[in-house]
Amino acid sequence: MSEALLTAKEIVKTYPGAQEPVLNRISAEIYLGDFTIIMGPSGAGKSTLLYALSGLDALSSGKVLYRDQELGTLSEKKLAELRSKEFGFVFQQTHLVSNLTLFENVAVAGYLEKGRSEKAVNERAESLLAQMHVEKAKDRLPSQASGGEAQRAAIARAMINRPGLLFADEPTGALNRKNSEEVMNLLTALNQEGQSILMVTHDVKAAIRGTRILYLEDGKILDEISLPSFDAQAEKEREEKVSAWLTSMSW
Repeated sequence: MSEALLTAKEIVKTYPGAQEPVLNRISAEIYLGDFTIIMGPSGAGKSTLLYALSGLDALSSGKVLYRDQELGTLSEKKLAELRSKEFGFVFQQTHLVSNLTLFENVAVAGYLEKGRSEKAVNERAESLLAQMHVEKAKDRLPSQASGGEAQRAAIARAMINRPGLLFADEPTGALNRKNSEEVMNLLTALNQEGQSILMVTHDVKAAIRGTRILYLEDGKILDEISLPSFDAQAEKEREEKVSAWLTSMSW
């Protein structure tokens, strides 16, 4: 039986003046080692769910537990420490610091963790940038890097502290097809090495990299589908299966 890494219990998110909640009594588990995908139509609450599960957005009611620790009971300081140590974040926009090089952007996140030497952090940053195939661009500013290089550096930054769970919100949304595929290849490789990932996407080609897809609509999870670990040789059949399932959900 799979181990639940993160658990949502009856979570609700409402905004002032809204007639319906954005998240409507959602209960779900995110399992250790899974590559979980959240899909659904525009306005379904996908990003809101991701932010709620990561503690970036406060709940109206319900609870989220990470390794049995309830996020809503933590102080802002403790929650920030948890996110820094246990969570990694990759967004559609890279949010890299404009006056730091790609290497510095990655390393700075590692310096925030106490007890690690500068040498150890720098070696980890160098290793991650090489793993992300950005080593040749590491001394460039974000404005001097391509979109794909910047996003791969952002993934390296998210991985610098070896997070228990990597959150990704439309990580390929601002990239062309070639760069999107490179980013998804890296995320797939990380998952197959054991990294747990929770990702929001509207792109079927990105979604088929997951091992589990949750379908969200009107603030509720309507259905889910499980898949084996991604195999490029079975990509066509996998895409056909997921597309058929999405069609059945009126995608």
